[in-house]
Amino acid sequence: MRRRFAPPAVRLALACTLVLAGCGGPSSSFRAPSADIDCMARAMYFESIRSSRDGMIAVGSVVMNRVDSAAFPNSVCGVVSQKNQFAPGVMTKRMDSRSAPLARAAAQAVLAGERHPDIAQAMFFHAATYRAGFNNIHYVLTTGGNAFYERRRPQNVTNPRPLPPREGITRG
Repeated sequence: MRRRFAPPAVRLALACTLVLAGCGGPSSSFRAPSADIDCMARAMYFESIRSSRDGMIAVGSVVMNRVDSAAFPNSVCGVVSQKNQFAPGVMTKRMDSRSAPLARAAAQAVLAGERHPDIAQAMFFHAATYRAGFNNIHYVLTTGGNAFYERRRPQNVTNPRPLPPREGITRG
């Protein structure tokens, strides 16, 4: 006996309805898929000073900016696992059990809609101690051991050097 399936357009409409039915915007009751939480927590854990919530939220904000950009994969795990973009082993190394809960909580907050207010549209960061020799880097924040920046036309760069570190900005 042959099974009949709904046409692709009907399946897509049903999937969208189910997704949207569970979305009410950012709230403390929002629950992201566990894969997204894991991927986001891994990026935060391996890319920031693990005790800096601001650093973790800033990393998460960059990940979400990339998800929203056509220049990067359109999923959290796609962005985090993109080759040569995040720390080596970000998807495979083990997270320390003492710091992992902070990273998971920060990941859940970002996936529920929290963003670092100073990140704006930044999609890039590097270690705060690294000195990049490019003329198109506009720095917006230094926190959690990283300097966050936007790429701009050289004539539009007003902060060409990493800013002084700032902590204690995000809630939590």
